[in-house]
Amino acid sequence: MPTASLSNSPGKWVVLPHYAFAACAFLTLSVLLLFSTDAFAGHYFHPKLLTLTHVAALGWATMLIFGALYQLLPVVLECRLYSERLAYATFGLLAVGTILLAYCFWFFNLGLLLHVAGCCLLLSFTLFTINVYQTARQAPKWTIEADFVVTSAFWLLLTGILGLLMAVNFTNPFLPQDHLQYLKLHAHMGMAGWFLLLIIGVGSKLIPMFLLSHPTGTRKLNWSYNLINAGLVLFLADQLFYQSPFMPWYAALVVAGIALFLWHLYDARKLALRKDLDLGMKQTFVALFLLLLPVVLVFLVSSNVGLPPRSLSALYLVYGLSVFLGFVSGLILGQTFKTLPFIVWMHAYEPHVGRCKTPLPKDLYHSRVVQAQNSCYLVGYAVLLAGVLLQAPLVIMAGSVVFAVAALVYTINVFHLLLHRAHQLQPFTHANAPA
Repeated sequence: MPTASLSNSPGKWVVLPHYAFAACAFLTLSVLLLFSTDAFAGHYFHPKLLTLTHVAALGWATMLIFGALYQLLPVVLECRLYSERLAYATFGLLAVGTILLAYCFWFFNLGLLLHVAGCCLLLSFTLFTINVYQTARQAPKWTIEADFVVTSAFWLLLTGILGLLMAVNFTNPFLPQDHLQYLKLHAHMGMAGWFLLLIIGVGSKLIPMFLLSHPTGTRKLNWSYNLINAGLVLFLADQLFYQSPFMPWYAALVVAGIALFLWHLYDARKLALRKDLDLGMKQTFVALFLLLLPVVLVFLVSSNVGLPPRSLSALYLVYGLSVFLGFVSGLILGQTFKTLPFIVWMHAYEPHVGRCKTPLPKDLYHSRVVQAQNSCYLVGYAVLLAGVLLQAPLVIMAGSVVFAVAALVYTINVFHLLLHRAHQLQPFTHANAPA
């Protein structure tokens, strides 16, 4: 983050608790996975699978994205965060809402507590959207990156509204269509509207920045934005009012938008002044490669290919896993050790720059441990997917164990960084001052 500095950054207590909670949620997710191997043999609407999905989507991915975004928005939009108080409030509400929601789904408690959880989450999303929108309004100019980020926040808000309506509908049925129909809409608003748009908006700015690359023109990103939103809106309208067989065409619009984003990154890679990739960037490009699997699967699950119900159910599960545990988790694992060391370094050492000898951000963690973590993650993810696809409980358990090792190493690494303190800095003298 070359242009980040303390002058434009929020306080560290706005950002760092998000990383701590997300790491704990990732570890919790991996432990819950060990106790859920039986659930993968049934329908995706299973209490344990609902728990896993929401811990992954909210406690792990959304929590870390909130924290990273509060740090990165000033870089992406070139202005200060609108309100740190709103950021504190969104963290507390998201944390409480996620814990309550996970408890309710795991024990299938669909009463008042689930409604309270839904209200906490919706309030958190509302305050987050206000904070992001007002921050973007302060920016010196409104860019395509602002379009992606602000629109993703509104999709998150819509996802939360529908989620709360579905929670109420469990005990007081009022929605006119089948519950699974709304679950499909809820899931795709979250995956394509929230995660995908946000990742493209932030990634299109930061990945070229990390590569020391300056691709010119935003035409591809403009078309990417329009195609993804068009595909998602058409999909929602169709599923609410028509339920036509055009689902693969809507998926094709979204995939075309993804392809244009990847084309933009390819241009950035060709122009990069920094040819060698560090661990964080290597893992980021691995995550972008993992995106290919859900892109292929979305056509299979949206087309009527005549698969037996059991095979189709397994395919739906693999599709969901490939998004949350594949693309999104892979990207977070890579970007955590690209952003967090710099954030910790900035708050610990920036005031001492020029006066004392300070370490580099990459010196604050053990790169070999991160490499081992990434390897465990890829092996665990691949074995888990194979187990779910083959409906083999022992293979699922083997993948879950390796995945849990990766989550444990990640959590230890994150807390090692969070607990880092500057100590015994050696002041520069005439003898050791840099030239």
